Amino acid sequence: MANFYLWGVIASPYQLKMQALLDYAEHSWSRCPAQSGRLSNMALMLKLQHAKRMKKVQRFTGFTPELDEYPSVPFYTLDKKTFYYDSSSLAYHLDQHPQCHEAPLIPEDPLLAFICTLIDEAFDEFGLYMVHHNRWVVSAQTNLMGVTTAEEFSHLLPAFIASKMSEKLPKRQVRRCPYLFSVAPAGFDAGVEPELTAPGKDGFPPTHDLLNQAWRKYLAALEQVLAKQPYLLGDRFTLADASAYGQLSMNFIDGVANDLLAQLAPVSHNWLRSIERGEHKGVRGALYLSDELQGLLTVIDETFVSLMLQNSAAHTAAVADGETLYNEKAFDRGRSLYAGQLMGQGFKAAVKTFQVKVWKDLQNSWAKLHASDRKTLGSQLPEKTVSALSVSSL
Repeated sequence: MANFYLWGVIASPYQLKMQALLDYAEHSWSRCPAQSGRLSNMALMLKLQHAKRMKKVQRFTGFTPELDEYPSVPFYTLDKKTFYYDSSSLAYHLDQHPQCHEAPLIPEDPLLAFICTLIDEAFDEFGLYMVHHNRWVVSAQTNLMGVTTAEEFSHLLPAFIASKMSEKLPKRQVRRCPYLFSVAPAGFDAGVEPELTAPGKDGFPPTHDLLNQAWRKYLAALEQVLAKQPYLLGDRFTLADASAYGQLSMNFIDGVANDLLAQLAPVSHNWLRSIERGEHKGVRGALYLSDELQGLLTVIDETFVSLMLQNSAAHTAAVADGETLYNEKAFDRGRSLYAGQLMGQGFKAAVKTFQVKVWKDLQNSWAKLHASDRKTLGSQLPEKTVSALSVSSL
């Protein structure tokens, strides 16, 4: 059993995902800065910052300089010298070093492995927008993200700086809402002070209804699956479950969003709480592709797949036009923007290069499947998803 040091906060869905993966694999872990002392935290932070500056922080599944970017959190290390990032890659890392867990987090069957990855990426990329929207819009009056994060960083920062963080961090995150796909309609009132009210943006269609509808569709689809089987791909935990858990359980600390989750999807809410308690640890059983997944695969097609296609097309056009700035920096400067539609509703966004990589990787994984597996999945996946995946990413 290895001990992992995680640098992150419980307000991050990817942090929660990493913890769930490590729990299943039965490795010990500690989360810094919350679970370590000030001097130890300072030393670890300085080493991590140096590794980031030198571009030495690794992704276990590989780093693509022109498409990837480092997150704010989380990161992990085994020796406090070599640092890694990316919550999905942690699952591959653990499966390559299975000191404790006998059943892999990514299914050995290529067909199931592909579905696992598709679900994982859908929650990571589109699920993030829904849960951040729930935190800063639905739970504007009740979420405790600033206070919780400041408390964790009080184990690193002086008290007066941590206190300032509890005030400044929520205001910063609210300002980022349009980049994270949550654009308020004209006249929106969250019932809180203006600096904590998610803003609209000139020339950008409002997306609150879109995100609210999508979240409810995802919850209904999860209820359909979990009412019939213990986990998304059968009788045991996989990377797909970890991703769904990380995103949705992020809202546990958000008050109204958590209450609404329990009301709309009680089976899923109980399931998420069971993973939080570590009850998935050591569970064994068969994996299979059930008909109950149809609803989830359909809403993934309507949201994630459609978004990845539009983002990739916009990236191709931007590159052809000589654009060099992407992601949040581009959004803040009004560059590499494109207009699109999801579920019949308009949106506007900046091209995200890391999502280009996600989609290329999925297309490449699809191309590597045996023809018989692609045929089987063709009868399970929505036709639009199959068609999109079948287009070469080269």
